[in-house]
This record gives sequence, structure tokens and C-alpha cells, in this order.
Amino acid sequence: MRAVVIAAQGGPEVLEYAEHPDPVAGPGEVVVDVAASGVNFIDIYQRSGVYPLQLPSPIGCEGAGTVSAVGPGVTGFAVGDTVAWANVLGSYAEKAVVPADRLVPVPDGVSADLAAAALLQGMTAHFLVRSTHEVKEGDRVLIHAGAGGMGQLLIQLAKLYGATVHTTVSTDEKAKLARAAGADEVHSYDDFAQTLKDSIDVVYDGVGATTFEGGLTALRRRGLMALYGAASGPVPPMDPQLLNRSGSLFLTRPTLVHYVDNREELLWRAREVFGWIAAGQLRIDVSHRYPLAEAARAHEDLAARRTTGKLLLIP
Repeated sequence: MRAVVIAAQGGPEVLEYAEHPDPVAGPGEVVVDVAASGVNFIDIYQRSGVYPLQLPSPIGCEGAGTVSAVGPGVTGFAVGDTVAWANVLGSYAEKAVVPADRLVPVPDGVSADLAAAALLQGMTAHFLVRSTHEVKEGDRVLIHAGAGGMGQLLIQLAKLYGATVHTTVSTDEKAKLARAAGADEVHSYDDFAQTLKDSIDVVYDGVGATTFEGGLTALRRRGLMALYGAASGPVPPMDPQLLNRSGSLFLTRPTLVHYVDNREELLWRAREVFGWIAAGQLRIDVSHRYPLAEAARAHEDLAARRTTGKLLLIP
């Protein structure tokens, strides 16, 4: 099979597309013929060295496809099943070996490539609006980067639960996408903080360094900052007294792995995400599909914020 691996951490040029031995399913494992792999900022963090990896390493942590082999001891999955996964390294490949307890079934009405586009970001959006802060009718929510894959999902789910949604974008074209996703008000990065000062219940920030302080300004007293990413770079160290002076604010840095730390929670989040898609309540915007061999170009485009919606690699 062909797959993308890295022998060193660095820029997109370290992504090596080459032939590798076909994987074999060990005890508790399943081999999947990959239909599509999701491209996510965590892949960039792992490739670049922000998140250390044991090298050489496979790359890519989200995908979907068809089960082609089942290892000893596996129950609940059979050859021919359509499945998806998140947070499993090795997804940038024609074939992936995945622990069975990390797989989720893909229901009828959801295609494999749509499942690959939806699972990691969809479950992240799910825990942010259902668990990190349970969005409810009347909440005022600020979602940064509303035209991106995560931004569009968060907008839709926040609206589903009755929030008034504010978002930020960098261009008029991206503003149209954010409004199409359901945003009530769209702001520029230059003026959102003062426009929304002391009025927002929860900020969902996947941008990081360039938006963090402005997000704190926008929060009402005892509001919550959910910092779930750092597309513009990591937030510098801060004095916790800033949260006090700004109105006894709450700050959390959540990540998906801690919100799917048992099988029941994983299946609950995946089932609701796929259910919303099948029911037409959640739209997944797959804006770019790249051949697997062009993983480096996908990373370059995502890092430069030249894209909107979700990016997929197709073997």
C-alpha cells in the first residue's frame, strides 16, 4: 500500500508518500480500506513538532472506509462494514489498522467520505456545545473563524440549541459562508472585542494567539473561554489574575481525547453527529479533496488559511 509517514518533524516537506507493507490485524484490531482521510490542525501540530511524536511515525488521525480484515478477539465488526475513527495515527494511507474499540459504525445515509469529514471535528463541536459549556436557549456565543470546518459546525450546533451566534471572519466571502451556516452576526477580527465587550456567555476559540485577549474582553462576568486550538499560534503565558480582573472568568483548554475516554461516550457523540447529518440538521462543507500524494499541499493550504470548510485526502 501507499501511505504518508514522517522521519523527522518540520515543514510540509517532511511528509513522505511512499510504498509500505500492508498492515495486518492483530488481536483486537481491524484493517480498513481507507476511503478518505480528514486533514486537521492536529496533523500540522504533530508534523511540525508542536506535539512530539516517536519517529519515524505515520501521520493523520481521522478517516473512514470499509473493513477488509478483522483480528482475533474482535466482535461487533465484520468484513464489509463501513466504519470511521478519530485520534488514531496512520490515517494518511490506503489501508489503516485501527483498534476495534476506537472504531464507530457509519450508519446508512452517511457516506464514508462524509463520515471522514465529520467525525473528529463533529465530535469536537459536540463536546464543546454539549459538555464543555452546555449551550442553551438565549446564550450569546462567539465562535472564531466561522467559515472554517470547525467554525461552521459550531455555528450550526449552537443554533440548534437556541443560541444567538456571533462569529469572526477575515473576508467578505468567508462572511457569506458563516451566515449560510446560521451565524446571526459576523464581525471582523479588528473590531469584535470592543463591539461585543462584556456581552458574551461563551467564546469558542480555535485561533489562539491573535484572538485570545479580545475574546476575554468580549466575555460577560463569569463567562467561559473554551480555547480548543491555536491556528494563529499558541497563547503566551498569562497571569491568572487577568481572569479575576476581567470578571471572574473561566478558562479551559479542552481536547477531544478527554471527552471520548470510554466507549460509551465515544459512541454517544458519534451517534449524535451522524444522526444530525442523516436528518439534515448538520451540513458538512467538504471544500477541498486532495489526492493522498498531495498531503503536503493540503497542509500548506490549511496552515495559510487559504481554505474554508473541511479538507480530505483521497487514496
